[in-house]
Amino acid sequence: MKFKIIFFSVIMTMMNSTPTLASAIDKRLPLCASSPNCVSSQAEIHDKQHYILPFEIKGNPLQAWAALRKVIIKQPRMVITHETHATLHAEATSLVFRFVDDINVIMDADAELIHIRSASRVGHSDFGVNRKRIETLRTELRKLGVID
Repeated sequence: MKFKIIFFSVIMTMMNSTPTLASAIDKRLPLCASSPNCVSSQAEIHDKQHYILPFEIKGNPLQAWAALRKVIIKQPRMVITHETHATLHAEATSLVFRFVDDINVIMDADAELIHIRSASRVGHSDFGVNRKRIETLRTELRKLGVID
């Protein structure tokens, strides 16, 4: 019995570990796995399962970045865990089962884009939660007038 508890604890720890953070140097987000529980603005455009449009910055990139940060902080059960001047990592925790999803963001001020990725750490399907999360952020940023 003790072995089962230890084994379960190790597996749960591995499943909830934070994946690689986004890299501002090469402006690349972590890739999505083949499972349908991830969306990324840097997935191939023809990959309809994973691709989502990046946020097109309208105006000052620093204002858009600050607005994004504020919008993320306002989301229920979402917390920023790491950030730099051009990258951000946040975690969103589901209400019932406490599953953690990772949100990675990179600002490409030169291209006037904010690239974003949202992915589940465990499971196969997310029932569209990650795509809905990004579109909610997009809607809020459009309301603030910082993205198109």
